[in-house]
Amino acid sequence: MDGERDVVVIGGGQSGLAVGYFLRRTGLSFVILDGEDGAGGAWRHGWESLRLFSPAQWSSLPGWPMPPTGEEYPRRDHVIDYLARYEARYGFPVVRPAGVETVVRAGDGLLVRTDRGDWRARAVVSATGTWRRPFFPDYPGRNEYGGRQVHSAEYRVPDDFAGLTVLIVGGGNSGAQILAEVSKVARTLWVTIDPPSFLPDDVDGRVLFERATERWRALREGRTVETPKGGLGDIVMVPPVREARDRGVLTSARPFVRFTESGVVWRDGTETQADAVIWCTGFRPALDPLKGLGVVEADGRVRVDGTRSTGEPRLWLVGYGEWTGIASATLIGVMRTARETARQIETALERQAVQGSRDSAQNR
Repeated sequence: MDGERDVVVIGGGQSGLAVGYFLRRTGLSFVILDGEDGAGGAWRHGWESLRLFSPAQWSSLPGWPMPPTGEEYPRRDHVIDYLARYEARYGFPVVRPAGVETVVRAGDGLLVRTDRGDWRARAVVSATGTWRRPFFPDYPGRNEYGGRQVHSAEYRVPDDFAGLTVLIVGGGNSGAQILAEVSKVARTLWVTIDPPSFLPDDVDGRVLFERATERWRALREGRTVETPKGGLGDIVMVPPVREARDRGVLTSARPFVRFTESGVVWRDGTETQADAVIWCTGFRPALDPLKGLGVVEADGRVRVDGTRSTGEPRLWLVGYGEWTGIASATLIGVMRTARETARQIETALERQAVQGSRDSAQNR
């Protein structure tokens, strides 16, 4: 066995670091196991021009604000640099690259098995995010289509598609931002289930987080709140998207019905030849290591009360989206659930220790 800790955190991206920040305040021993080669988590795999849709001061982890950048909305590389410096600033005990293979029960604790040895823990926090589980809709004929298919998780630069006819599938922020730059070098067709929902130019992640915070407070207080239309899934008009709007390319078609070897067929029976498809269709939780605990359900999620697993009380999940906390998959939004998770773990392990002492005394 390579180590024992009170807490093992799986994942060294923004959620794992936020949990680490609050665990440092508890006095509990912990380690962060990260599968990446360096700091930055999933941001390391974003396309080169990827932008946040909040200013730097509204995209910060607890304790240390993201330094300002010369642009209104920070780019991917600025976020990666911030996360690397954040990790170093607090001296988190990060082990990388460490691929977690499975988590299993072991006596009164959990055993985390990795390709670099095993770790025994009294509690485990899964903060693996979603990047490793890109989602592809099951369109008929997709496997027979002969063109190039790339998920946004793999997309890097628009020049890879220069001169081609490209279908961009997906109506969220990734679809809009990728469309904005690919449309400058290729013929693009934007495919979305519904007409895209664009936020007003003066609404960005800062405003959306304020709305999410008000929803969170209302839930805690048992009241309802009326908020303006627009949520974290709607398209923020960052500068490249505004420029694409000015060029008239922010228009979309409803989904096609199937692929052919060289393109797609639409609902009216017409066909379009396409050289490539960029899937901007989202992700699913990357929870394969937890399958050994039998807690991953048919929908790919783990049933939780807050962030604590209801099927394995020594397991917490942080940063996967609304089901683990309002806005918890955002840089600034993960703070609430990370703080509460650390508090719950500290309380649970203190109770466990007290109970263990009582049981020991009774057995003397």
